[in-house]
Amino acid sequence: MGIRGHRRRLAAAARSPASAGVAMTGLREVMARFATGITVLTVAGEHCHGMTANAFSSVSLEPPLVLCCVNRKARMHAAIVSAGSFAVSVLKADQEPIARYFADRSRPSGRAQFDGVRWTPGVRTGAPLLAGSLAWLECRLVEAYRGGDHSIVIGQVLSAHCGTGEEALVFFGGAFHRVA
Repeated sequence: MGIRGHRRRLAAAARSPASAGVAMTGLREVMARFATGITVLTVAGEHCHGMTANAFSSVSLEPPLVLCCVNRKARMHAAIVSAGSFAVSVLKADQEPIARYFADRSRPSGRAQFDGVRWTPGVRTGAPLLAGSLAWLECRLVEAYRGGDHSIVIGQVLSAHCGTGEEALVFFGGAFHRVA
């Protein structure tokens, strides 16, 4: 089945009465039992923005692809689509304050939200790479597939770098935790 067939099936699943029977709170409770790493997605340029995200995964090694899921109403969605690229900083355990900061909707917008954060511009995208992170990726937007109220954003990895091998920051049971 091609991409169009998959898109039709995703759209049909989102409208199906079967999915309407699953309460949002029930799904939230189940997903809270799935530990995820914590990242901050960033975009440079006119729509400079950062956002904490835990819906992030590798897709393919050849070609190198990753995905992240972003609410279609979020500022980050428009920023990624407009810029055509984004960066991912994989947070280490002592970066919980940064995760909370980029999850806070009351922080400044635009470039000002990075004023109190140590970062360097990515060589390939110019997007902020957060200092002290476990790893960094710079990505070119390949596609944004509709997935309910979110988009499944596919990025081709343009550069990948690892930091030090310290403890990772993870999210489990509605709280942040450290994992070695």
